[in-house]
Amino acid sequence: MSELDKKIDAMDTNTKIRFSDLGLSDKMLAKITAKGYEYPSAIQSWVIPLLLNGNKDIIGQAQTGTGKTAAFAIPVLERIDAHSRDIQTLILTPTRELAIQVAEEIKSFADSGIKIQLLYWGQNIRDELSGLRAGPQIVVGTPGRVIDHLTKRWTLNIDKIKYFILDEADEMLNIGFKEEIEEIITYTPKDKKVLLFSATMPRWIQDIVHKYIKDHDKVSIERKELTNSNIEQKCYKINERDKFEALCRVIEVEFDFYWILFCRTKADVDEVAAKLMSRWYKVEWIHGDIEQKMREKTLARFKNGSIKILVATDVAARWIDVNNLTHVVNYSLPDNPETYTHRIGRTGRAWNKWEAISFVSRKDSRMLSWIETAIKSKIKVEKLPEVSDVIEFKKKRLIDNTRELLKDKEELHYIDLAKDLLDLGNPPEEIIAAILKEGYWKEFSTTHYSELREDSFSSDSRWERGDRWERGERGFAPVPGQRRLFVAKWKLDWFSPGSLIQFIEREAGCKLWDVGNIDIMREFSFINLSDEDSSFVLKKFKELNTQKPLIVEAKRDWASSSSSSSGWYRWGSSSRGGSRGWYRWGSSSRSSSSRWGFKKRD
Repeated sequence: MSELDKKIDAMDTNTKIRFSDLGLSDKMLAKITAKGYEYPSAIQSWVIPLLLNGNKDIIGQAQTGTGKTAAFAIPVLERIDAHSRDIQTLILTPTRELAIQVAEEIKSFADSGIKIQLLYWGQNIRDELSGLRAGPQIVVGTPGRVIDHLTKRWTLNIDKIKYFILDEADEMLNIGFKEEIEEIITYTPKDKKVLLFSATMPRWIQDIVHKYIKDHDKVSIERKELTNSNIEQKCYKINERDKFEALCRVIEVEFDFYWILFCRTKADVDEVAAKLMSRWYKVEWIHGDIEQKMREKTLARFKNGSIKILVATDVAARWIDVNNLTHVVNYSLPDNPETYTHRIGRTGRAWNKWEAISFVSRKDSRMLSWIETAIKSKIKVEKLPEVSDVIEFKKKRLIDNTRELLKDKEELHYIDLAKDLLDLGNPPEEIIAAILKEGYWKEFSTTHYSELREDSFSSDSRWERGDRWERGERGFAPVPGQRRLFVAKWKLDWFSPGSLIQFIEREAGCKLWDVGNIDIMREFSFINLSDEDSSFVLKKFKELNTQKPLIVEAKRDWASSSSSSSGWYRWGSSSRGGSRGWYRWGSSSRSSSSRWGFKKRD
């Protein structure tokens, strides 16, 4: 029997307990302080001393969002031998996204001498083998990939581990990793310490405890509510490649919006922000590659309201606190429910009703189900606004804006021009209609909008484990009304998606309206533009350089999933390859992965 079976309310805070009271080293306390932490969460205040000083296994019943990663990472790092090349800790997680997050959290507390190796499907196996040969002290992985290394490759030795940690154990059961976990346990030594964390304790979890965990302490975190009830949560199920157009439709039907829009990666932030800028939205973006001073200026403009949309990664937006936000938008679902609750918790301040909107593609279905389980609520699925709705909203916005302008009398500067237009002799409504057609024909034309395909997948659908392949959605996936252009500008020119758009607009002397996928490669770039914009841009760049235009229409076989994983393109008609020479795309011959075509899923 356990000597400790403590139930704790996670919403309670005990300000008398600090990290300095938990018996941690000065070096670890310095790292914790550097991250801005002073008081441990409920589970941290109990698990850290138990793991540091006790000899028993630990069962933690805690939902995502209670700080359990740091609860086991901090004491484990205090007990790791940095000079040993043996694997001392094995951590299993249900998904590769969570594995990556756990590894990053551990790294934030670890000394430089501690090596951490990730193992999950979709990662280059050569990188994993190289990392294992380097002698990591900690391995974080998904059960399927760990089993692959143990049983097929014989490249993983865990018979000397001191800590075996199961994170989100009930979710691993839901996905179907029961047999893998029990098999992995057979490769571990008997004298290891087991830590099992689970939001619920289903029968299988209890069976694992009875069979493999003998003497243990149990800490139960009772978390009554993960999200503010004043936040209206909804999602749009949409094809991955239609996400941006869906986002724009949702923006267009909002009269007053003040958003933080979250993307999973820095590259996604760059791309989405650049596309929004091309649509004339007041938008800026922040992520880890942007200098601190620039981030501070951007946040100041966002807080004073001069920016209406801020696109950000989770890390960059961690300390943003804006009281009058109207929406938090998940352009991509986060890697775990904890991050989701942190994101949407930025709305609903001052007891007002605000919205949290998520765009969910088929590949996000498992994460959506996991989030709903964690928050104990179904997220309402909404239907995207119709094109007719968007156009009506735009017309009403134009009328409202004109009414406000008339109040301010700013139109007086244009009185003489207005009189000249009225002197044309046509009825006033015809003159106004002609002006609207000139300035707003794209805004009010149904042909300007792409047809979007909403998905109807079930939120509780499960993805197949293991070596599953899915066709990439980038590259030459058919997008109605768009053409893909090759641009002889690249990362070496310090190009980002935003600067690429600005370069094309400056050189061609036009405004790009419909920007699709943008891929900045090491030695060249690709950009998807509408048929109309593509024709204009190609013509202008042909005029600028008839022999070697910087932008030409991309050919399908330059980046096709049916072609080989690498290839070459010669810019210019010279038999010697021109001044820039030959451009290569795809992966190197040493790599099994392809830049285009297929990618693995864990």
